[in-house]
Amino acid sequence: MEKILIIDDDKAYAETLKIVLSESFNNVDFVTVAKEGLKYVLSESPDVVITDLKMPEIDGIEVLRKIKEIDNSIAVLIITAFENTNTIVEAMQLGAYDYIDKTFDLKRIQYVVKKAIESKRNIDQLVVKFTEDEEESKLKHYMIGDSPQMREIFKKIGKVSASRVNVLVQGESGTGKELVTRLIHNGGVTRNYPFIAVNCSALSESLLESELFGHVQGAFTGAIKNKKGKFELAGKGTIFLDEISEISPNLQAKLLRVIQEREFERVGGEAIIKMEARIVAATNKDLLDLVKKGLFREDLYYRLNIFSINIPPLRERKEEIPKFIVHFLKKINLELHKNVDTIPYDVVEMLKNHDWIGNVRELENTLMNAVLLAKSNVLEKEYFNFLQVAPMQNNPDKLQTIAEVEKEHIERVLEQLNWNKSRASKVLGITKTTLYNKIALYKITPKGL
Repeated sequence: MEKILIIDDDKAYAETLKIVLSESFNNVDFVTVAKEGLKYVLSESPDVVITDLKMPEIDGIEVLRKIKEIDNSIAVLIITAFENTNTIVEAMQLGAYDYIDKTFDLKRIQYVVKKAIESKRNIDQLVVKFTEDEEESKLKHYMIGDSPQMREIFKKIGKVSASRVNVLVQGESGTGKELVTRLIHNGGVTRNYPFIAVNCSALSESLLESELFGHVQGAFTGAIKNKKGKFELAGKGTIFLDEISEISPNLQAKLLRVIQEREFERVGGEAIIKMEARIVAATNKDLLDLVKKGLFREDLYYRLNIFSINIPPLRERKEEIPKFIVHFLKKINLELHKNVDTIPYDVVEMLKNHDWIGNVRELENTLMNAVLLAKSNVLEKEYFNFLQVAPMQNNPDKLQTIAEVEKEHIERVLEQLNWNKSRASKVLGITKTTLYNKIALYKITPKGL
């Protein structure tokens, strides 16, 4: 039987709230002195505590703080007639389940208490519950996967990390191409040398050339001093060329020469510099298809593709999603200083059944948003509202293609975020460039236009 405690120095209000809550719950008590309320918490361990904010001797924030020290699983609701933004922020940071204006209908408080109780009941039906700590570095550079596809990838990583051959990593946005590259780098002959990453789509052709090869003073306007390029900085380590498919034909030719000759010059310079780094190139496109279309040099493709790794999308290995959830919650809790460590089975099933167009990165960003919204240590389904869509019909003629699912999901996220493309790209786990391309490809426009 659930226990609910009301702490409020306004006896009339406390009695009225008790009457309303007693319509749904059998065990509701109240006290009018905060210290008495804390003694009650120690002896009775209530499931929910509703405390007034403004009280003599001890205010609601301090009550919240002390209750959380006694038992972090107790849901604490703060009610007040004095709205204060700073206090709201502080209360939520300290772990309040909710912060409610006293002028609200008492039925509203009854509803919130019911939700808090449901969270407590869900604890016995959790698929994720963990307490152990992990080093932050391990959480950042740790790859999940025990599916047959991922086991083969781990085998490939083990084989190629012992050499310096060039590697081509292909996979959709958010599948973990950079993480695979870091595992290759850290697992073998390059581990004691630099790891240098370059996003080839983020810079113009001239800036990318300078970024890769460096430049000498006076090589172009703004070149006020000599600058080492990424190839030079990488030394005997690894240079990771992300989104390699986006480089221009001119840079493709120059990169081919660097690979063939194992040397290069800085922009505007004449001195020959040895290239000793191993190149790992990555793309979310079918590079061979671009070769066939004449958009990527065939000779460069084969120079980069000495050894290839293709990462499957998350929708093809959904059995691994629960492991990703545990991993990411540990990581997110460390980053956000939170303690969200439980998630109901039905939420996990919902996440498993979702088609993650942004793959692992989208899943991580979605979980981070949910953790920020969480009012307790339990991740409720309500924190994933934009994922909750109507199930597809059973009629095979009406089943949606992956492209149709992707279009609908992007539209839904954009509308949910009022077409804030920066936030949408983060939630989807794709770059803004990819998002703009998808919007153009699917001809997506704001509703009402």
